[in-house]
This record gives sequence, structure tokens and C-alpha cells, in this order.
Amino acid sequence: MTAARQPVSSPTESLILVDDADREIGTCSKAECHEGDGLLHRAFSVFLFNSKGKLLIQQRSATKPLWPLYWANSCCSHPHEFETVEDAGRRRVHEELNLECDLSFLYKFKYQAKFGNAGAEHELCHVFAGYTSDDVVAHPDEVADWRFIDPDELTGEIATDGSRFTPWLKLEWKRIQAEFLNEILTGLPASGGS
Repeated sequence: MTAARQPVSSPTESLILVDDADREIGTCSKAECHEGDGLLHRAFSVFLFNSKGKLLIQQRSATKPLWPLYWANSCCSHPHEFETVEDAGRRRVHEELNLECDLSFLYKFKYQAKFGNAGAEHELCHVFAGYTSDDVVAHPDEVADWRFIDPDELTGEIATDGSRFTPWLKLEWKRIQAEFLNEILTGLPASGGS
């Protein structure tokens, strides 16, 4: 478990460019997609809960070019060409956190956020929820820290000091709370997790 793990992302990997309707219009390198104001590309965000209804959040690695050491949702990344977004979500959850899970699609939305002069996110993001009872083994290149947090505590922390959280987490959490959280928590497995 503590052996070195292979890198799971690269600035040269190809991302899927999309239009406002999420139709594919080409590909571009990850680095180029995030330069300047960013190029609109397909992405996903995953929110994983344990059996006690706590949400797994992660602190992004210090080596991330955008929002390093900010707290984000359980996992977020980009699908490869010819890969479904849901399959990409399960793949990245395993690569970053060593977890297996099923995912349920919640919604998708477009957002754009600049990180100073370092670049920007400009994504058509698919948002998923899932459950886990596995032990987290975070990939050190991707995750600086992680924790399970009660939904109300997360809401309170964002209200008190939202500057510690990524812009997409704040946008997504607001809508999840308003439209999906009760349904997610009602569907929790009966046992497992911590």
C-alpha cells in the first residue's frame, strides 16, 4: 500500500473540447486548456459519502498549478477520448483514492474561474454522487490531505472561510444541498464506512 504509485495525470494529456451543449468539437492538451481564460472542456466532479452520511473531501496537492492546497470535493478530473464520463469518474476515484464505487449522475453545468495569472478552469462539468466503505489511500501527487466531514459542517466552513475551498466545490455544493442532498443521504447503505 505504501509503495510508489504511478503518476495519474500529465499536462500533456488530451482533454475533450466541447461547445455549450456538451458536443465534442476537438481535443487539446490539459496545459493549453487551462491557460489564460481557459478553453471549454469536459470534466467531472465526484462527491463520495460514507454510511454515516459524511462527505469525503480532499486537499489538492501543493504541486497543482491551479488551486494548490485548496479543499475540493472527493475527486474531480477529465474523461479521456472515447471514455464515458461515468467510467472516467470511477477510474479517477480509484487512481487518486484507491476506492471502488458506483456513481449516480446528478447534473451538469458550465463554469469558468480564474486563478490569478496562473490560468483558469473553463469546464462543462458532470456532477456525480456515490458511496464508499473502503479505506482511502490517497495518491501523493494528487492529494495533500483528506477527511470525511458532516454536510452541515462543510456548509459552515464554506460560510466562515470560503477562500480555502475551490470555486467549483462551492458552486456544486450549493446546488447539491438545495436539490440532491436529502435523496443522497436517504439512499445511504445500511453499514460500512467510518
